[in-house]
Amino acid sequence: MFQTSRRRLVRKTIAALATAGLLAGGLSATAHAAEGQLRIAQQFGIVYLLLNVAQENKLIEKHGKAAGVDIKVEFLQLSGGSAVNDALLSGNIDIAGAGVGPLFTLWDRTKGRQNVKGVASLGNFPYYLVSNNPAVKTIADFTDKDRIALPAVGVSVQSRVLQMASAKLWGDKEFNRLDKIQVALPHPDAAAAIIKGGTEITGHFGNPPFQEQELAGNPKAKIVLNSYDVLGGPASATVLYATEKFRNESPKTYKAFVDALDEAAKFVSANPEKAADIYLKVAGGNTDRALLLKIIQNPEVQFKVRPENTLGMGQFLHRVGAIKNQPTALKDYFFDDAHTASGN
Repeated sequence: MFQTSRRRLVRKTIAALATAGLLAGGLSATAHAAEGQLRIAQQFGIVYLLLNVAQENKLIEKHGKAAGVDIKVEFLQLSGGSAVNDALLSGNIDIAGAGVGPLFTLWDRTKGRQNVKGVASLGNFPYYLVSNNPAVKTIADFTDKDRIALPAVGVSVQSRVLQMASAKLWGDKEFNRLDKIQVALPHPDAAAAIIKGGTEITGHFGNPPFQEQELAGNPKAKIVLNSYDVLGGPASATVLYATEKFRNESPKTYKAFVDALDEAAKFVSANPEKAADIYLKVAGGNTDRALLLKIIQNPEVQFKVRPENTLGMGQFLHRVGAIKNQPTALKDYFFDDAHTASGN
């Protein structure tokens, strides 16, 4: 049910990258792929549906050909913003797919050097912190005996949202109070733990469709926190980002990618049934189709490439000292393109 083959794939991919030295730390990136090559890192969940549609319908190749470029597209499966960021900095992917939290971390870290910025949003999705512990009604009820699974401790968008919620509850000085009970775990594994119960994992800050599977699969599972409540409404939690070097050296490939993503967003909105089938085909596994369709058609879910409601997180991270540079407008941390210019 939870895409065992995909879990094996992500582990093999990370192991292969590590063996090849592609996840090396530091800021010295290798040469990027030339114009006409595009390597995209994505993670788990229906939040990556636009990439699934672009892959299945070969939209990137389509827009590349219209611009006179034959684009070779590769998709890599990773888990956690830290792994994705390392792969981007090492120059072994061109487009990173992760939460807006990892974007702010890398934007801040590379400002004046690689100048990593956002490329596009993957849409607005509410992210739920789900717990199967009957004693946990709010985040204040978690104790040292609990463990909250999420993609990356401290830097993932889920972890950052939890830090924002903690700051609201306990004050800015306690923003990372719950970091110590967080554990990094791919969403499929975390969802399985919540549904099964009886493990140290009593909370999972996930994304669709894993959070919905947990709520349907374990009668004890309940929503403890909704990201929309913390962020003040619909927000682009998962985004795509790249280095300035890639954008400047591969302008036709870059534009073809963004145009393809925009077409994919329109396709999903107009064809939810076909989009659900594409997710099942590309993502693998046997996720319930009716559940997927319900998520895609949820009024709170919006498929669009224009980022929304992201600035507040960046300003929070600066306020608590998590990043050094203060973002004041979208253009600070997103590339200025027609598809994203009106975002926030």
